[in-house]
Amino acid sequence: MAGAIASRMSFSSLKRKQPKTFTVRIVTMDAEMEFNCEMKWKGKDLFDLVCRTLGLRETWFFGLQYTIKDTVAWLKMDKKVLDHDVSKEEPVTFHFLAKFYPENAEEELVQEITQHLFFLQVKKQILDEKIYCPPEASVLLASYAVQAKYGDYDPSVHKRGFLAQEELLPKRVINLYQMTPEMWEERITAWYAEHRGRARDEAEMEYLKIAQDLEMYGVNYFAIRFTIKPLDKKIDVFKFNSSKLRVNKLILQLCIGNHDLFMRRRKADSLEVQQMKAQAREEKARKQMERQRLAREKQMREEAERTRDELERRLLQMKEEATMANEALMRSEETADLLAEKAQITEEEAKLLAQKAAEAEQEMQRIKATAIRTEEEKRLMEQKVLEAEVLALKMAEESERRAKEADQLKQDLQEAREAERRAKQKLLEITTKPTYPPMNPIPAPLPPDIPSFSLIGDSLSFDFKDTDMKRLSMEIEKEKVEYMEKSKHLQEQLNELKTEIEALKLKERETALDILHNENSDRGGTSSKHNTIKKPQAQGRRPICI
Repeated sequence: MAGAIASRMSFSSLKRKQPKTFTVRIVTMDAEMEFNCEMKWKGKDLFDLVCRTLGLRETWFFGLQYTIKDTVAWLKMDKKVLDHDVSKEEPVTFHFLAKFYPENAEEELVQEITQHLFFLQVKKQILDEKIYCPPEASVLLASYAVQAKYGDYDPSVHKRGFLAQEELLPKRVINLYQMTPEMWEERITAWYAEHRGRARDEAEMEYLKIAQDLEMYGVNYFAIRFTIKPLDKKIDVFKFNSSKLRVNKLILQLCIGNHDLFMRRRKADSLEVQQMKAQAREEKARKQMERQRLAREKQMREEAERTRDELERRLLQMKEEATMANEALMRSEETADLLAEKAQITEEEAKLLAQKAAEAEQEMQRIKATAIRTEEEKRLMEQKVLEAEVLALKMAEESERRAKEADQLKQDLQEAREAERRAKQKLLEITTKPTYPPMNPIPAPLPPDIPSFSLIGDSLSFDFKDTDMKRLSMEIEKEKVEYMEKSKHLQEQLNELKTEIEALKLKERETALDILHNENSDRGGTSSKHNTIKKPQAQGRRPICI
């Protein structure tokens, strides 16, 4: 009994020691996760757990967002999770989103997972019209989104209508023009076909590089009342606040976070960031060499397939030629047999006619030698002699004609046998000709400016040196110059598309943002965030850019 009491006490103490937990649901741009969190956890504990689960190291761009009475708020890192004004019903839901935006996505975003999350979030904001995007730029962005999802364009796979179920353009753009879904798909596909060779991460980065120049990219708007009082007394006072205390705190939080990120960009990279960038460069070089290897293998495979198709075509052609030669040989043999038989018959007929002609000649000589005493007999005899002469002459002519015909048949027989001999010779040549020529494809040598690597089985070994990294840096600079040149061509394409679809625009469906964008363009200046946020809003309220 004492043992049972001790066991019961031990179980009770163990039960008391187990920490209480609550369930949290984290919603990212492409997934949902659930965690069991301790009651004492702070915002940083939950945030770090999510980042570790995602494999994300560039944590300073992101945060956990939740909603309070139609107002968004962000989880504070130094405050307990349950001390926030969140729903008490489990699971407690937070959205893992980008809180701050990079000035230059290509230079600041290092990890591929960071680029992917930014791409998904910015794409959704454009489609939801939280970021204004001109129609021609919307088509270009849609083409990069298709490249990121489907890979290289293949006409045999990506047939007409394959984008019918995809949401690629803002509804505002679709409603602004008298264009069918097929017409939009045709224009998106035309640009999509030009992106051949770009991997998913490259297509997503091109999307971000275009989106970061849009007027409302990275901008949050709040309805505020004015004054801000600077510390410098020489500067005019500028104050602002919102009617909701929660919004004021959010504005302050975003201002502080953007300022911290601004100062972070101006400082030297920390050791962690330097390691991340070095790893990213190595990974980029590895992927580049892997893509080159795959491209070479694909090229060699395509060449082998073309060679195989050519050999199959030649084999089929040779089979057809052999069949035709066999048929010609059979016809020649049949013709030769017929001609030989006909020549033999003609020769026998000629011999028979010659024999009859000789007999007629003998009969004529016999008749001439016979003495005919009476006139009547003489006249009859002369008539018979005349008829015999005529008959002998005809038989001689017929014999001569038959002899010539026999000679001609002999000549035709000789030609037929010669044709038969040539057909047999051609058939022999076809059957003895080699079907497949020897192939010894030599793989294309690697470019001299690519770091050396060796392929053993399915493994890859790399030898990165300082000179290789310098060379890679020079290649990156070269790519930047090429990108600037391509940007000019891209702008020309955008202007061309804008001119093409302008005739289909419905002016009465233009929104205030469309009109503002057109006014900025008509003044000759490029649309920018600064031009947009300077426009006053209705009822004396002004937007603030965060």
